[in-house]
Amino acid sequence: MKRDTILILENDDESRAELVEIFQDKYKILAVSNEKEGIDSLKKHAASLAVVLFNLMIPVKDNFQVLQHLSEKKFLNRIPFIMITSEKAEQYEKKGYEYGIISYIRKPFHAEVVKHLVDNVVEVFQYKTQLEVTVKNQTEKLKKQNAMLKLMVEKQRHMNQVLIDSLSNIVEFRNLESEQHIKRIRELAFCLGTSIMRLYPEYGLTEEKIELIGWASSLHDIGKIIIPDNIILKAGKLNEDEYEVIKSHTTKGAEIIEKLIHLDSEEFCEYAYDIARHHHEKYDGNGYPDGLKGDEISIAAQIISLVDVYDALTSRRVYKDAYDTDKAFQMIINGQSGAFSSKILEAFTEVKKDFEKIVKKYCDD
Repeated sequence: MKRDTILILENDDESRAELVEIFQDKYKILAVSNEKEGIDSLKKHAASLAVVLFNLMIPVKDNFQVLQHLSEKKFLNRIPFIMITSEKAEQYEKKGYEYGIISYIRKPFHAEVVKHLVDNVVEVFQYKTQLEVTVKNQTEKLKKQNAMLKLMVEKQRHMNQVLIDSLSNIVEFRNLESEQHIKRIRELAFCLGTSIMRLYPEYGLTEEKIELIGWASSLHDIGKIIIPDNIILKAGKLNEDEYEVIKSHTTKGAEIIEKLIHLDSEEFCEYAYDIARHHHEKYDGNGYPDGLKGDEISIAAQIISLVDVYDALTSRRVYKDAYDTDKAFQMIINGQSGAFSSKILEAFTEVKKDFEKIVKKYCDD
């Protein structure tokens, strides 16, 4: 509805008539002389009102009683109000502005000044209202777009996770390991990563990074898909040449991730490459393939290195039976399964019971 009406609430007949004369050529006029008629007109014509001009000397016993009522009914938020007054006291004006009055018209009137004042107030207030509506509409539009984008991201994320699971399951199928192995590695990585994040903030881990590390761990052994069956499935001890071949799964896995696996998350791919290549590096430099030492090994690779060893110890393999969780824990702490940093071992100790729960939850059938 078009806002083309002025409501004039003025008990003085002469002043009311003068205001009507000033604005009648440009606006529709509602002119009333008392509070009741003014409130009734507001309720009935609020949607069409461009501005309200009113005199607070109604009722005289409390000049701001009317204004208090209008403020409580939220009229002052929807329509610009200009006060008609003969008062010149600063406190009087200040109180009006606190309630939400836009401006003042002082008696005696100067027709051109009053006309320009009202026109400017109407123009500014209508522009403000239009801007608020535009902002609200744009905000709603952005909310819908963001919701759609979030849905698309979630769908893409789900598709990525399905692809990662599918690739990792191919490896575990060839390696005669259950699909629970990948779930254990992932959950153990989440658990240990969270402990390190809490204990050692200097590594800069966040929940988002830990989640990426956990999912990237699913591809840690992808290089094994090119290892011959007679080596990867050998029940006995590997000879020197065979051991060199099995070690190559780290570099081959990194190459596969770099050249063949293209997901929409560059950070995920970087974690996956690093973990595949370096999850057999050891803190003392005696690991492979690059002989990295200490914190030359990324925290992501250090995490997966420990959880991979733990899972190997607590799982049955073609070449060994499973150790119980207490034995596996002691072997890692005592350095029987390779060197790990004191920080990683401290975090590992903190989550010993959690590791045991994960092993039990995702046990092989």
